Amino acid sequence: MRAGLLGFRAFFITVVHLVIIGASFAGAFSLKAMDQDFNWPETSLQILGSGLMIAAPVKTIVFLIGGLHKGWWRYAGLSDFVRLYVVNLAASGLSAIGIMMWIGPQFPRSVYVIDFLLCFMLCAGARFSVRLYNETLRSEMVGRGKGLLIYGAGAAGRTLAREVRVNPSLGYQVVGFIDDNPKLRASLIMNIPVLGNGRQVAAIVDRYSRRDVRIEEIVIAMPSATGRQMREALANCRAAGITCRTIPGIGDLLKGKYLSSQIRRVSLEDLLGREQIRLEEDRIQRSIADRSILITGAAGSIGAELCRQTATFRPRKIVLLDQAESELFKIDNELRHKHPDLPIFPVICDIRDIRGLEEVIRTHAIDSVYHAAAYKHVPMMEVHVLEAVRNNIVGTWNLIKAAQRYRVSNFVMISSDKAVNPTSVMGVTKRIAELIVAAASNGRDNGTRFVSVRFGNVLGSNGSVVPLFEAQIAAGGPVTVTHPDMRRYFMSIREAVQLVLQASTMGKGSEIFVLDMGEPVRILDLAHNMIHLAGLVPNEDIEVRITGLRPGEKLFEEIALEGENVLPTYHEKIRIFKGPGVNSDELSNWLTQLQLLIAQREPDRILKHLAALVPEYAPQRVEGAKVVRAKAAGAETTESAVAP
Repeated sequence: MRAGLLGFRAFFITVVHLVIIGASFAGAFSLKAMDQDFNWPETSLQILGSGLMIAAPVKTIVFLIGGLHKGWWRYAGLSDFVRLYVVNLAASGLSAIGIMMWIGPQFPRSVYVIDFLLCFMLCAGARFSVRLYNETLRSEMVGRGKGLLIYGAGAAGRTLAREVRVNPSLGYQVVGFIDDNPKLRASLIMNIPVLGNGRQVAAIVDRYSRRDVRIEEIVIAMPSATGRQMREALANCRAAGITCRTIPGIGDLLKGKYLSSQIRRVSLEDLLGREQIRLEEDRIQRSIADRSILITGAAGSIGAELCRQTATFRPRKIVLLDQAESELFKIDNELRHKHPDLPIFPVICDIRDIRGLEEVIRTHAIDSVYHAAAYKHVPMMEVHVLEAVRNNIVGTWNLIKAAQRYRVSNFVMISSDKAVNPTSVMGVTKRIAELIVAAASNGRDNGTRFVSVRFGNVLGSNGSVVPLFEAQIAAGGPVTVTHPDMRRYFMSIREAVQLVLQASTMGKGSEIFVLDMGEPVRILDLAHNMIHLAGLVPNEDIEVRITGLRPGEKLFEEIALEGENVLPTYHEKIRIFKGPGVNSDELSNWLTQLQLLIAQREPDRILKHLAALVPEYAPQRVEGAKVVRAKAAGAETTESAVAP
C-alpha cells in the first residue's frame, strides 16, 4: 500500500514537471516569436512543436535522473533549490544541444536562456507555494493550538518552529522565540518574533495573557547547552509558572526522525549538562567482538548497563553472573528481546564461591571479565564489616585467581571515588580491591591484563540518592538530606559505562583509571531541583529535612583527578592514578591473615588489619552532633554532623 502511494506520488510529480516544462518552453518561445499583435507566424508554430518534442522528453529524463520527483515539497529548503537549479541547468543545456543538432540555427538562441529561467522559477515556485500553504495558510485554517514559546532561536529552535507550523496536528501555535543573544532581540525569524531574553520570560507571559493570548508551554531548544545554562533556563521558566519541556542532546537527537516527536520533560541529566563522550568505537569493537564476556554483578545498575552496551558490539557470548535471581531474570529477558541472535547465559553464583567462578570461566572459555559485583551502601557496610570484606575483597581475589588460572585476557574492575582517602568500610574495601587488581598484573606467570576504573556516583543507580529522593517526593516528603554542604560527583549510568569500555581498551596492566566526573553537585541543590522538576516548591509543597551525617559519610568525595599521582591519557575524560602499590607476596600473606580473621568473626581486628594495608584509611564515628574522624597516627579531627 505504502509503495503504491509513493509510486503514484512520483508519477503525479512527473506529470506536474512535464506541464511546467511545456509551459516554460512555450512561454519562452512566444516571447521571442510573437509579433506586436500577438500573432504567431505559421513557421514558428512548426519550430515550436519540433523543439518541444525534443525538450520535453530530454528534460523529463534529466529531472528523473536528478531525483526531483523524490523530494517532499512541504519541506523544501535551500539545498533543494540549489539542486533544482543544477538539474534545470543540465536539462536546459542538454535540450539546447539536441535542438541545435535537430533544428539548427532556425531556432532562436535567446529561447534557451528564457526557457531555463522560466522552468527554474516555475519549479521553485511550485515547491515554495506548497511549503507556504503548509506553514501558514493550513495552520491558520486548522485554528490556533496551545501557545508555545521556544527557548533558543538557534538551529534546533528554528527546526522545531518549522515542524510545528507544518504539523498543526501537534496542537501548538508558536508565539515567539526566547533567546539570550542581544543581536536577535526585536528581530523576526521565519516571521516569528524574538520576544526577549530568558529573564524576561515571566514578563512576556504576563504581557500576552493581558492580550488574551495564553502561553501554556515553553520548550527549551538548546541541545548543546551546559548544565549551568539548563539550570538558568529552567529557573526562568519556573518563574513564569509555565510547563517547561526540552529536546534531547545532540547524540540522542541524531537517532530520531522528527524533532517535535522528541520533546520531553526536563530531566536531572539535563541540569547536570554532561558533555557527549567521544568513544573510539572501533577499538571497543575489537576488544569485544567474537569474544566470550563475563559480567559480574550483571543484575545491578552498572552491571546491567554493561550488559546492554557490550551486547551492541557483537560478542561471541555474554555470561551474566549475579546472586540476585529476580533482577538477573529481568536483564536476561531484556537482552534476549533486543538481541535474539546473541548467546546469553545467566548464571546464579556468588563471587565468594571460587569453585563456582572457576567452573563458569572454564565452561564458557571466558576472554574478558567486567567485575561490577560489590556491596556499595556506605552506612549499611559500616555495621556489616564481615560481609563487606568477604564480598568486596575476598570475592575480588577469588575472581582474579580464577581469571589467572584459566588465562583470561582482560580483567576490568569497577571501583569508586570512595576509595580515595577512605573513611568508610565500603571505601577501604574498594581501595584494597584496587590494590589486589594492580598487584595481579605483576604476579608471576601472569597472562591477564588487569585494570580498575574509578568513578563517583551514578544517577539512578540502585540505592543511590536520586531514586531515594524520587520515592520521598512521590510519598509527599520529607526529602532527607544529611548535610546542607554535602557534595558529590555525578554522571549518568550510560556515560559511566561508555567510559569504562573506553578505558578497558587503553590499559596495559595494573592501571587505575579515573574518570572525569565534572564539577561536584551540592546534594541540597539536587534535592531542590528534583522537587522543582516534579512541579512542586521546596519547603512549601515538600519539606526538605536535614538529618545529619551518617557513619562513614564524607562531606566531600575525592576523585583524585589532579596532582603528582595523576597522569593524563590521550582521552580527555580519562586519567591514570599512580598511587603506591603493594608487593604481590606481601599482599598474599595479608589476604591469608584476613581470611583467618574472617573465620574468627572479629570485625574490630579486621578493621585494624585493613588500616595496616591502607594507612590513609581514617574511620569515623558520629558522636552527638559531631563526626569524629580517626587518623592513622591516632589523632582525631571533628566536623559538624548537622547544619549549624
